[in-house]
Amino acid sequence: MVTPLESALSWLPWWLAPLLALGLGLMALAPLGEQVLRRGVVFIDLAVAQAAAAAALWWIWWQDHPPAWSMRMAALAGALVAVAWVRRLARRHPEQREALIGLVYVLGAALSVLGASQDAHGREHLAELLAADVLWADWPQVATMAALAAIGLLWHRLQARRAEKGGAPAHAADYGFYLWFALVASVAVGVLGLWLVFAGLIVPALLRWQGWRWRWCALAMLAASAAGLGLSSALDWPSGACVILVLALVGLATPRRS
Repeated sequence: MVTPLESALSWLPWWLAPLLALGLGLMALAPLGEQVLRRGVVFIDLAVAQAAAAAALWWIWWQDHPPAWSMRMAALAGALVAVAWVRRLARRHPEQREALIGLVYVLGAALSVLGASQDAHGREHLAELLAADVLWADWPQVATMAALAAIGLLWHRLQARRAEKGGAPAHAADYGFYLWFALVASVAVGVLGLWLVFAGLIVPALLRWQGWRWRWCALAMLAASAAGLGLSSALDWPSGACVILVLALVGLATPRRS
């Protein structure tokens, strides 16, 4: 069914929607990536996004072709459970936190596989959640990613101002980060796929670590997205995997700061 928004924008080139969905999605993830590296919880994205995917897959089996909004709510519920667990582990066991968060991810992956096995189309749903075909992104998804990017930028600026003034209470900042992370991860994984969400967190954060300004990070992510989509279109390869390939190469090629 064509939405009024899609009808109004039907004259635009077909590739603009997936390119914008990618670029805006990466902009929404980038500020969180900096926090992830700073907190030393790199595996949090994999754990939380995998939990969101597992919850969505089991919900699909339980409800049998549920509406899209209920799948998003199930994914958010799974992400919130995982993020609460990860926060508890990170606070109680700081020295083993990465290992324990990795186990949360493996648990979520196992639950995803089991959930996919319950449905005749479960393998297809699982593949889409791991590496989504971004070429099918539509304008409502672009609008969703734009909203997340705008709120994420505002959140990042508020965090910076609070830091300049002495910062908010540690527990409040902690809760705010984890709640926002759960929301962004649960939404983004349905549009971009788990692996692309992980790359979108880590690569911009690495560029920022090298001293890149936000505008150059945004341009680099947009260029990488365009290159990945172009590669996918030219070779008829899966778009999500192609964008991940380009992003990973950008991250690996960027010199590390000593």
